[in-house]
Amino acid sequence: MMTPSSPPLRPVSLREQAREAVRTRIVLGRIEPGEVVSVATVAAELGVSVTPVREAVMDLAHLGMVEIIRNRGFRVPPLSEHDLDEIFTLRTMLEAPAMAEVARSHDAGALVPYRALAAQITEAAREGDLEAFLDRDRRFHMGLLAMTGNRRLVSMVGQLRDQARMRGLQKLADQGELTDSAQEHEAIVEAVAARDADLTAELTRRHLAHSRGIWAGAPDPEG
Repeated sequence: MMTPSSPPLRPVSLREQAREAVRTRIVLGRIEPGEVVSVATVAAELGVSVTPVREAVMDLAHLGMVEIIRNRGFRVPPLSEHDLDEIFTLRTMLEAPAMAEVARSHDAGALVPYRALAAQITEAAREGDLEAFLDRDRRFHMGLLAMTGNRRLVSMVGQLRDQARMRGLQKLADQGELTDSAQEHEAIVEAVAARDADLTAELTRRHLAHSRGIWAGAPDPEG
């Protein structure tokens, strides 16, 4: 279920804010797969009218993150281990060579904000702030991939990210183990800065493998 303690949204871009609020809860597994959620209930929890939430849910349905249940609300479709394996395989195929290209061709000055983001991701992990962790993690990866100049690639990876579920994130945060995954971002950005394409690709593959374990509720795929 969505948490009742969600802060009211600011009266700016309510559709986008509602979409991000629901997206975050889905990725964190706070909305159980198969559970029918009322748009009116979500709107009340977020402190907005039903219109921006309804529009946000339609956006997420278009991305395949939810299924709309007529006259009842929406639900999150369940993901099998095979589904997660497919997502992991596709992301690895797309992101590892793309990040290698970023390492070869990036503008050194453009990495400054990503060093800062990498440090902020680690900070959020240490503090157990999962919303901040996910937000910074998304900005880090999507921003670096955008340096390829390939908008379709960025869009495809974004959709694949949204389709995964971080079922193990809360457990790792509670156990103080999320920091290990967070610190991988710092290693990736330094490999990019060194223009080491092979190392960047390898670190990206390892990071995605670690993430696949988190989706399964374990720190690594074998965990």
